[in-house]
Amino acid sequence: MTALILLSSLGVIALLAEIFSFKKLLYPVVLLGLITTFILNLVDWNTDHLYFGMMRYDNFAVAFSSVLIGITFLWFIMSEGFFKEETSLTDHFALILFALAGGVIMVSYTNMTMLFLGIEILSIPMYVLAGSKKEDVASNEAGFKYLIMGAFATGFLLFGITLIYGSTASFDLPTIADFVASHQGTIPTMFYVGVLLMMVGLGFKVSAVPFHFWAPDVYQGAPTPVTAFMATVVKTAAFAAFLRLFAGTFAGVGGIWTEVLCVMAALTLLTGNITAVLQSSAKRMLAYSSIAHAGYMLLALIALNQFSQSSILFYTLAYSIGSIASFGVLSAVATARGNDAVDSFNGLAKSNPLLAFAMTVAVLSLAGIPPTAGFFAKYYIFTAAFQAGYGWLVLIAILASLIGVYYYFRIIIAMYFKQGSEEKIEISFNHKLLFVITILLTIALGVMPEYIIRLL
Repeated sequence: MTALILLSSLGVIALLAEIFSFKKLLYPVVLLGLITTFILNLVDWNTDHLYFGMMRYDNFAVAFSSVLIGITFLWFIMSEGFFKEETSLTDHFALILFALAGGVIMVSYTNMTMLFLGIEILSIPMYVLAGSKKEDVASNEAGFKYLIMGAFATGFLLFGITLIYGSTASFDLPTIADFVASHQGTIPTMFYVGVLLMMVGLGFKVSAVPFHFWAPDVYQGAPTPVTAFMATVVKTAAFAAFLRLFAGTFAGVGGIWTEVLCVMAALTLLTGNITAVLQSSAKRMLAYSSIAHAGYMLLALIALNQFSQSSILFYTLAYSIGSIASFGVLSAVATARGNDAVDSFNGLAKSNPLLAFAMTVAVLSLAGIPPTAGFFAKYYIFTAAFQAGYGWLVLIAILASLIGVYYYFRIIIAMYFKQGSEEKIEISFNHKLLFVITILLTIALGVMPEYIIRLL
């Protein structure tokens, strides 16, 4: 709860910076505020506070909040250039911080009204940020499409909440779970329909097939830093919310939704990876890659065993670090060379070895190649699904991973084995620091994954 209060306060401070003319100090203030929030958030470990029956700050919430705050800190380092425009500087800071506050609500809610509020507090700033590059038609289209699709998804979610409330007379998750446990065999059909509608709504938020069609256009059209935030912080918060609801409250009716989710996971894995192969734009390729990674995380949700929480926590952390690094390199390359095509990476190893090495480590982790964090992330996910009896789904996931290796290695081949511009790409100290941090974290998590896995 401390994290939510501090993040909301930082958002208000960002808004006041315009009035009291301390915009130039805002960037270091926000970074310092995020570090303080991260530390104080960890103080809540093993406390398990319930706030008025609306939010529960247990180890699950603390762990996922820490991931969200930590990744946002790295995102701010990556996105320093995104905050150079004087007319919108404070607005961008405030929108990101309020979106992060919405993410913290999504990982700690115990009432469906708080789930709805968390999703909207997270989503509305993202609609604005996706279309924030006003002179770019693609950005305008991204913002509009994200708004329309997001509102459509929220409609499904709210209709599902309504049907569940009509069946149980409660928005409270423990009360609904007790209803499921005590009415086995007599649960009304309306309740099952509500569960499936909520699954559709959350499926939109995590961009799972067949509810993914907004993601590639929005990811490509939005400014690259905003795309990185959507692919990491937003996806992590959405999966934590998905996990808290379905692996907890709706676990008693798992027979209804697990089979549907199995089909969604298989389609997401195959569609995301196969379509990524066909892309010439690196940014769009990473967008389809993000869809594919949602499929891997769905495996742990389907498993519904003691490994689900830990495997998703580790996967979101490893995936987010790799994505922040890859989007950071993409932003630098696209700015210097004028486009985001895979060919724009040609010869990068000669012109800027640090960028090339950071991108190599990032894509190897995203592909699941040892000894990076991504290898153990997939290992734990596959283990959870296999032990739950979904061996056939694990085989599909392994096949999809092999397809993923192909398009990730296209970037590595372009950087190291193709001739390209030898003009050196200048990067700031902040970006150099970011790439060193992400490289070290990716390798450290790959060598010592048990420190994260044991948390939950």
